[in-house]
Amino acid sequence: MDKEQQMRAPVYEALEKLKKRRVVPFDVPGHKRGRGNPELVELLGEKCVSLDVNSMKPLDNLCHPVSVIKEAEELAAEAFRAEHAFFMVGGTTSSVQGMVLSCCKAGDKIILPRNVHKSVINALVLCGAIPVYVNPEVDVRLGISLGMQVSEVERAILENPDAVAVLVNNPTYYGICSDLRSIVRVAHEHHMLVLVDEAHGTHLYFGENLPVCAMDAGADMASVSMHKSGGSLTQSSLLLTGKGVNWEYVSQIINLTQTTSASYLLMSSLDISRRNLALRGKESFAKVAQMAEYARDEINSIGGFYAYGKDMVNGGSVYDFDVTKLSVYTRDIGLAGIEVYDLLRDEYDIQIELGDIANILAYISIGDRIQDIERLVGALADIKRLYSKDPAKMLNTEYINPKVLVSPQVAFYSQKESMPVRQTAGRICGEFVMCYPPGIPILAPGEMITPEIIEYIVYAKEKGCSMQGTEDPEVENLNVLAKK
Repeated sequence: MDKEQQMRAPVYEALEKLKKRRVVPFDVPGHKRGRGNPELVELLGEKCVSLDVNSMKPLDNLCHPVSVIKEAEELAAEAFRAEHAFFMVGGTTSSVQGMVLSCCKAGDKIILPRNVHKSVINALVLCGAIPVYVNPEVDVRLGISLGMQVSEVERAILENPDAVAVLVNNPTYYGICSDLRSIVRVAHEHHMLVLVDEAHGTHLYFGENLPVCAMDAGADMASVSMHKSGGSLTQSSLLLTGKGVNWEYVSQIINLTQTTSASYLLMSSLDISRRNLALRGKESFAKVAQMAEYARDEINSIGGFYAYGKDMVNGGSVYDFDVTKLSVYTRDIGLAGIEVYDLLRDEYDIQIELGDIANILAYISIGDRIQDIERLVGALADIKRLYSKDPAKMLNTEYINPKVLVSPQVAFYSQKESMPVRQTAGRICGEFVMCYPPGIPILAPGEMITPEIIEYIVYAKEKGCSMQGTEDPEVENLNVLAKK
């Protein structure tokens, strides 16, 4: 990587030049550098609003970059060791969907784990591809899915030689990593592409002693959430392509769904954040890992909580672990993760990333300080002392792998009827049901509804999880496929 070149930020530099010229705007956006919306200026500041501009020749165009955006994407590709990088302004959802839609058309098979983000299954609804699930091992105690076993991926490939791609979550929300190099090798031996949902893995490209990143593992495409651990603005992301991928075709696919009015605030944040990581990422993520390990040790010393880490590694379903992830099992103190999540926010003014049925996730990043870690540890010790209960009456937290009976696209567009959740056992689900975050569907269109899944949904609601995906905002009813 050319450090001197990486000091540049072409999109940001072009915006600065534009501002100095004091151009009179007779284009969109209609707030005209904030003059038409003083309340917006008061909220965001004059400099921010003045840089919210439309595509024009000096600023290039994201749909067909030829100058400053093209240069910025080339610098990102170099920093992330990819053949090509696309700036994405629709979040990593748009990046993931770009990957899937670039590889799959109606009737194509794609091999993937069931614990994917909803954006993956949404892409299957759009293109009509058929999922072949490699159901990952589940940690029964923690209630989370683990990584993809290479042997299971190989079995799925041999049973479905007509599949076009393998998709891997790496790392998962909770920090679990699969043996990505071996999965890539096996898939490529059978002429299948490897797509990596690397939403939680920006730092893997810059830190040391961390799990392998997708491009280094030889993956064909990867979706990277720069706004998560990379420091850019929310909704900004990257789509990376490797050797042998026709990036011009991928560009056409992206332009089917991505906006033609890309935000220069988002693009400049990608540009600046890439520069920051290229120049200072190694040192920054060393501190992040150090803080997360310190927090893990302190939380485990409280007792009752289990902050898991490298001790999870078994060489198979947990091939590696991302130590920057601070995932904590809470069930042994008699509280669901979502209950601890709510207590931290409501009683201690601490906002963490995730609370599920049995775990919490505190996202440690380049913006955190050791005093923030101390405050979190102290609050968890307090919660254990003041709020812990008998865990005996808590629901078994094990993640349930649903059974697919109909393709997501067919189910989503089928005739449906609405039924009370508790009466849907044995029926085929016609919509999504998920806790968000993490956005992994409990049910997706085309899957069998079982009594265990119903119990899980009801329990998650009772504990306060944010339920999404259903037409009924209260999740009292589910849309199921109508009986013929």
